[in-house]
Amino acid sequence: MTRKLLTAGGYDALKKELNYLLREHRPEITAVVSWAASLGDRSENADYTENKRKLRQIDRRIRYLTKLFDVAERIEYNPAQEGKIYFGAWCELENDNGDTLHFRIVGDEEVYAAKGHISLKSPVARACLGKALDDEVVVRTPEGERHWYVTAISYSGPAG
Repeated sequence: MTRKLLTAGGYDALKKELNYLLREHRPEITAVVSWAASLGDRSENADYTENKRKLRQIDRRIRYLTKLFDVAERIEYNPAQEGKIYFGAWCELENDNGDTLHFRIVGDEEVYAAKGHISLKSPVARACLGKALDDEVVVRTPEGERHWYVTAISYSGPAG
């Protein structure tokens, strides 16, 4: 894995998930698997089979998160960012037709954490970086260029 950028909130949420998996969820499922195994024939034991599957999923997620934190970089808000769009910004864009976009620029690992998050690598996010209020944002799409205007920027919560 290469360096992975995470917002402070995303970093904390993933750390919390890893702790939960290691300290609570995995021990619970392990206990159920042990109990089910003690019942005898495992080939027709649905509790055993299902919970072994869950245990494999948990172990896979633990391995993934552990490797992620080896390369993760927690990006804190810096007051120097205020007024311009950078990593972690909540943005609102509007086009000439009055259509609006609301999103937050986050790392790849956080995109699915909440509705309205887009990857730093996405064309829209890349086009927005460094822009200020009322700046024009040109996004190149397969259908052609799309022109948007920055109407709000926030680092404390959804813009707009």
